[in-house]
Amino acid sequence: MRGVRWRRVASQVGRSVAVWAVSTVTLLLLAGILPDFRLRSADGDSATDIAVTAAVGAGAFGLLSAVVWPLLVRLLLLVPALVLGLLVFFLNGALLLLALRLNPAERGAAAPETAVVVAAVMSAVASATGAALAVRDDDAYRRRLYRLSDRRRRSAPPSPAGPGTVFVQLDGVGHDVLLDAVGKGLMPTVARWLDFGDGGRSTHRLTPWRTDWSSQTGASQLGILHGSNHDVPAFRWYEKDTREVVVCNRPTSAAELQRRAVGYAGHGGLLTVDGGSRGNLFSGGAEQQALVLSIATRRRSRENRSRAGYFAYFSDPANAVRTALSFVADVGREIGQSSRARLRKQRPRVSRAGLYPFVRAFATVVERDVVVASVTGDMLVGRTAVYADLVAYDEVAHHSGPASRDAQKVLESLDRSLALIENVAEHAPRPYRIVVLSDHGQSPGETFRSRYGLTLGDLVRAGCGLPVSRRAERTRSGAEARTAVRAALRIPVEEGGERHRPARRSEPIVLASGNLGLVSFPDVTHRMSKEEIDARHPALLPTLANHPGIGFLLVRSDEHGGVVLGANGAEIPLAGLDDDPGPLAAFGPGAADAVRRTHSFPHTADIMVNSFHDPADGEVLAFEEQIGSHGGLGGAQGRPFLLSPLVLSAPVADGAELVGAEHVHRVLSRWLRESNGPQVPLETSEERAA
Repeated sequence: MRGVRWRRVASQVGRSVAVWAVSTVTLLLLAGILPDFRLRSADGDSATDIAVTAAVGAGAFGLLSAVVWPLLVRLLLLVPALVLGLLVFFLNGALLLLALRLNPAERGAAAPETAVVVAAVMSAVASATGAALAVRDDDAYRRRLYRLSDRRRRSAPPSPAGPGTVFVQLDGVGHDVLLDAVGKGLMPTVARWLDFGDGGRSTHRLTPWRTDWSSQTGASQLGILHGSNHDVPAFRWYEKDTREVVVCNRPTSAAELQRRAVGYAGHGGLLTVDGGSRGNLFSGGAEQQALVLSIATRRRSRENRSRAGYFAYFSDPANAVRTALSFVADVGREIGQSSRARLRKQRPRVSRAGLYPFVRAFATVVERDVVVASVTGDMLVGRTAVYADLVAYDEVAHHSGPASRDAQKVLESLDRSLALIENVAEHAPRPYRIVVLSDHGQSPGETFRSRYGLTLGDLVRAGCGLPVSRRAERTRSGAEARTAVRAALRIPVEEGGERHRPARRSEPIVLASGNLGLVSFPDVTHRMSKEEIDARHPALLPTLANHPGIGFLLVRSDEHGGVVLGANGAEIPLAGLDDDPGPLAAFGPGAADAVRRTHSFPHTADIMVNSFHDPADGEVLAFEEQIGSHGGLGGAQGRPFLLSPLVLSAPVADGAELVGAEHVHRVLSRWLRESNGPQVPLETSEERAA
């Protein structure tokens, strides 16, 4: 312990010396550039004397900034913000003039207006240098977050005696991927919690769970946070009654889905009692919300404003510099990784050019840092329940592959974020239980287009006897990070080629959600039956069912209610799937129940298409441009995890299985009751207004 303390002291001293040296060089450069600023006497000095003057001036300015500046700010707290903003520059300049006067030789001098400029540059350089040196120092970062939250912590009401709960969602990390990363030493924090190889005592248990057919964030997170994902058949789908395409990560759609879930479940959500929702698609009923997509289109008000968002984070220069430097580094890392993959001709591979390096860096750096800072702020004010989503792994795995080296590097950074949250809990006013979970996994495999040279839309058009373009167009990925970027920049979120209100026409609308495809005929106001589709397009269903890239189809049937179609004329009624799973056999246990549940939804498409799945290697064929995909049945995408402290009750009884996002919601709600008594299912003020 003493050795660790001395290393910290040595690290801090080293950073202070480095900042002093850079500040000295900055003073010398400014003295050479600015005519009204000098570091030598009127008679002239040697280079050594000038350097000593710069070093003394930089050191004195740094000490005054550290000691006097906090006192000045405290005295000026009652000054209006605009006036204080102007005074900052003049006060900083006065500190520089005082620092120059403290030089025993009295060599330095500057005009007052020049001193303001020099002081501003010196402060910026010192802040940037200190933050750059601490960019990988999570201890320093943790201490800075604690200082930033200290005022909020002291002004908050006393926290209840019971423990709080933090739910951290690692978006897209499958159960087996997590175990593999722990086994390889990539996630030492999780390994310690599970007692992997340390010979200690585990503090957490790891439980796999099974998603619904729609294995994607929209369906899973809606069910987890609000207790219902009824009528969410995919990531995107066409609703015939409203003639609109619903997309889970479109803010207007997210708000509507949340409203429906609240009405269907009959309560506000998991976080209605003193909750915080951070970086999610949905609010969970929390009064404190930051970076929540379902409120992105609302006018800012007291109900949806939060100090824990982007503005609050980047208002601190050290945070801004730390994140900016990491952002630039990650952009460079992605360019290098994608170039290496292209030169090695790795397969499968998708395009990672254009703006993707910046989108990736936003997910792996900006979104991660802001969300983690929000969570630590919630803990330091003693909030009862917090749910946060970290999308970094999901974004990288889509483009690099779930088991790629690129994705493994992201898992390492996510583990450091968990360690930071754990460390901050030591300073919180109440104990915290940290629950880590994922909303789905990811299944590897090349894209449908790259294997067969055509998209699902092309195949549907061919089956309908419609003209097909000779050049297959790419289907845009629906990854969450791109939409988060657009929402952060307040850019309207509409996906190209996916009109919000398609015109009513006879041609089918074909939408993709990972390896799940949906085909709808907009000119027919009801869900078409197999018999109606066969009468209209006799070749369509056989063309789809017999294609080698298609695993199975789900259609409504006038005779059987619903049927699953497969190759070679396979046609299994939904009621008979337990006895004869037919084409569902390759998709494992639970597939029949998932298909039957989706069949009951009001907005299930005319034709539901699930891609081929190879049980031997877990591969699927994405209908989007992703080599790691999720959204349908097949492989690791349907097997996420739940990592919970042992002090909480077991998620399920021995031998039972945790199935569906709604079941996960019931487990998390039970844990909140265990920690803090009954959680009354209250509606938030926003939901009452809606």
